[in-house]
Amino acid sequence: MLPVLGMLGGCASQVLSLHTLPDETPAADNAAAKASAAAFTAPPATPAAPATPAPPATPAPPAAAPGEAAPPMTPADAPPMYTYDPLERTNRFFYRFNYRFDEAVFLPVVRTYERIPRPLRSGVHNFFGNLSEIDSVINYVLQWRLKFGLHSLERLVINSTIGIGGLFDVAGHWKLAAAPTGFATTLAAWGMQPGAFLVIPVLGPSTLRDGTGYAVDYATLYGIDVFHLYRGDVSWGLGVANAVDQRANIDFRYYSTGSPLEYENRRCLYVHRRVIEGEALRAEKSRKRPPTDEPAGK
Repeated sequence: MLPVLGMLGGCASQVLSLHTLPDETPAADNAAAKASAAAFTAPPATPAAPATPAPPATPAPPAAAPGEAAPPMTPADAPPMYTYDPLERTNRFFYRFNYRFDEAVFLPVVRTYERIPRPLRSGVHNFFGNLSEIDSVINYVLQWRLKFGLHSLERLVINSTIGIGGLFDVAGHWKLAAAPTGFATTLAAWGMQPGAFLVIPVLGPSTLRDGTGYAVDYATLYGIDVFHLYRGDVSWGLGVANAVDQRANIDFRYYSTGSPLEYENRRCLYVHRRVIEGEALRAEKSRKRPPTDEPAGK
């Protein structure tokens, strides 16, 4: 985080273009969200009709066959919008802080960075992606997904040697596509839920589990300290370059939806996506687990 703040000095000459930021009204936003949810779940109003005998029960219609239109979705089919957010007041503050930091610092620097020729930017992106393969190898082993761990190890060896320190993604050209993972995914594989929603300063929307995973991933690379890149004066420049490169490759923009409930929508979509990914990962592991012979009657 501290390396990112070092970019402030280089952005003093940038012309800032701040969008109009909506007023922070959490009480009104929550009331609007409750009203919207109530209107969504309320049954549609129908005109009064004379009482008639109830028709005989009929079996539920069969599921739509392939190629046919699916039956309409009902409110009961919609997933719940509730998301655990005990730090909502603090999260809202950092959400707005990140927006202002994004507009004042990150995006002007990113626009300057994008003027660099594409081959050079690709080399920077490949270099940091190759360093992240170290975390991927370790975490795939912890997840007991050894095939993927071997895949990441092959990429690390090939790109670090033939790819000249990772500047060229030679492994990708050899059909060894990148499949990064981290400690957050390892925690999900072990059964840990995302936990409370969390907005990390500068980094953006996250969860307690993902924030913990990010910290452990960085601590791992810092502890290994490959080629002494994560300590000393060199680490400051690399940290800034890595932060700018990552931001340039993320399309997310704060307050880009124009919705008065953007915070609620972002929170719900992020957390539920992480829940679905964790459930899919655990389902994959359960399918690979060999069945156990149990006595009859159990």
